[in-house]
Amino acid sequence: MVKGFSHYWTKIEIRRQLDVIRGKTAPTKVIANAKWLNSFRKSWMEGNIWIYHDRIVYVGERFPDVITESTEIVDATNKYVVPGYIEHHAHPFQLYHPLTLAQYACERGTTTMINDNLMLFLQIDKKKALTMLDNLQKTPATMLWWARYDAQTELLDGNEAFTFSKVKAWLDHPYVVQGGELTDWLRVLQGDDTILHWMLDTKDIRKPIEGHLPGAGEKTITQMALLGVDGDHEAMTGEEVLRRLDLGMTASLRYSSIRPDLPGILQELHAAGFRQYDHLLMTTDGSTPGFMKKGVMDHLIKLAVEQGVPFIDAVGMCTYNPAKYFHMEDMLGMIAPGRIANLNLLTSTEEPLPTDVLAKGEWVRRESQPCFPRGEFPWETYGLQPLELDWELKKEDFHFSLPIGVEMVNEVILKPYRLSNDLSLEALPPSSEECFFMLIDRNGKWSVTTAMKGFADNLYGFASSFSNTGDIILIGKSKQGLLAAFNELKKQKGGIVLVDPEGPVASIPLTLSGLMSTASMETLMAKEAAMKVALSERGYRFSDPIYSLLFFSATHLPYIRVTQKGIFDVKKKKVLFPSIMR
Repeated sequence: MVKGFSHYWTKIEIRRQLDVIRGKTAPTKVIANAKWLNSFRKSWMEGNIWIYHDRIVYVGERFPDVITESTEIVDATNKYVVPGYIEHHAHPFQLYHPLTLAQYACERGTTTMINDNLMLFLQIDKKKALTMLDNLQKTPATMLWWARYDAQTELLDGNEAFTFSKVKAWLDHPYVVQGGELTDWLRVLQGDDTILHWMLDTKDIRKPIEGHLPGAGEKTITQMALLGVDGDHEAMTGEEVLRRLDLGMTASLRYSSIRPDLPGILQELHAAGFRQYDHLLMTTDGSTPGFMKKGVMDHLIKLAVEQGVPFIDAVGMCTYNPAKYFHMEDMLGMIAPGRIANLNLLTSTEEPLPTDVLAKGEWVRRESQPCFPRGEFPWETYGLQPLELDWELKKEDFHFSLPIGVEMVNEVILKPYRLSNDLSLEALPPSSEECFFMLIDRNGKWSVTTAMKGFADNLYGFASSFSNTGDIILIGKSKQGLLAAFNELKKQKGGIVLVDPEGPVASIPLTLSGLMSTASMETLMAKEAAMKVALSERGYRFSDPIYSLLFFSATHLPYIRVTQKGIFDVKKKKVLFPSIMR
């Protein structure tokens, strides 16, 4: 039998918690004289909250019969206490690593992260990755995960990466609480029974399935519901939200660096007379560091209230609603006996940023000062070390002979175009919108070479090991610039670098396998901002270059992608031009 997340405390621990109620043992903390949110009644109650280590053991008017010197009593007079916020759709690898995001989020009241597992799934051995989940859970943050069914790209070893035993091991882990997100749903509709089998396994163990259905119509969503998809975060308008709700799906409203849709969607829903929020969630959907300067779920609550959502409902959209959706309301999302002691103390119902935050009964924000415990995490134990590129680029690697290039429509949409410049030149003309583009295996085994229009018009050399698969991206006007950027990336041991003829201009070191940084969120915000300015000065005209890098190979988006297998037509599910072995 698969153990769920609710199987959290041992029999001995539960007996001790019972002793607190019986007056035999003192609680470790008491939040006294509190106005606390009753999520069932959707109203404010007054009383005391008893906590024993990491669990709420009592909520009501009583004060404990037994108090010791070690019992911390917090007078919450004039404070409003709400459950810790839940970010149910986190991509915890957007330059930061999962603990960096969790720390930053916790200190602002978002004490539970439900995380994408794709990068761990693809980059780390199964046994090590699942052990990592257990160790990450030892921090004050509640760290939960998804189990992906597909890589959202074309992998050379796709069948080896997504084996039955590997996916099943993830699904069965108690800290994995959903299947998906399902980006390759078209493959399932077209008859793929492997993914459907995993989806049915997910339903058997009472874990929801998250879809990925941008622009989907009634027919598609209906079919997804029949396949078992429970919710979706890709609605971009109020009408699309209603379509999901009308067909029985939970809808998540997104406010992210690539899709800041939340305010507009709420305006459209309210204009349509909609005032029922019980099946709505909210998410930052993997926003880049700079986008979260104003906060995480606390900021989304504020935005929702500004659009007319009642405060209690706005809080519910990132506390009780997600907890109930994930069948975890016995553990999270409300203030009641038996729940994990994740609590936010607020000064008013107009300011969702807490003055004080308890995460698993431990202070991570106290009197408006962040205090999440700092400590080193043994990333190297799991194979996440500085990237060693022990191979060289050779002259023959800079051979560009494909008849089509890739044009950027926006940050993430790519379409094909017929090449207009002679790619045998050492440098493309300054007047051209084109750059040389290369995707190269991180182990140097294969490459894809073409041209890209619309990324930048005055870029000497740019290199990134940050990508969907961890392979190396090179972009620039000059082949010598590509080589210079690659060599700088090697020297930096992974990350993102931009070079001019005179040398490096901007860089973001990513010392964990070339994919994640160990720097603080504030440092990453500054690094990201400097890189965006440098790229903008060289002709990058969009708003989010980090997502551009991530999605160049992402086959859940139209129209073509540059993947490990080569240039790939998303609609036809066909490799147009294969990658070349080096």
